[in-house]
Amino acid sequence: MPSDTHPERVLTIRSATREDLPSILAMLAQDTLPADRETDSADPRYAAAFDAIDADLNQLLVAAELDGQVIGTLQLSFIPGLSFRGAWRGQIEAVRIASSHRGRRYGEQLIAWAVDRCRERDCFLVQLTSSNERTDAHRFYERLGWAKSHTGFKLKLKDAQ
Repeated sequence: MPSDTHPERVLTIRSATREDLPSILAMLAQDTLPADRETDSADPRYAAAFDAIDADLNQLLVAAELDGQVIGTLQLSFIPGLSFRGAWRGQIEAVRIASSHRGRRYGEQLIAWAVDRCRERDCFLVQLTSSNERTDAHRFYERLGWAKSHTGFKLKLKDAQ
């Protein structure tokens, strides 16, 4: 059993490859908000999205491994802006730890890794959003020192097909 202050094991965090897609998509499919969010992992749109992310120097999709198994992921985007004298921001999206590995502080390692990458890129700040229904995630981020500073809004342009 992990201690209260340290993870059970240290993750290997690296750029995701196409071979990681099934594991990453399985973690996304475990999500229940909304329950029908993901489709068959063979859908070619996933490979096309991976290729677009992989080709963009300001995008990073990562795989977090434990004993050669992908158990976590997130996408990190680096966003240039004019505000704050041309400051860059890091945007963290789609943070997932496989349900069988939650509660062992692996998410904490993954977020710390992403924040370190933002520091390396000289970002002014790091931001993320979390669904209002994800109260456990909110407690997790607040425990790590993140502040609820803004209210987010979304405008859905079309249904996923």
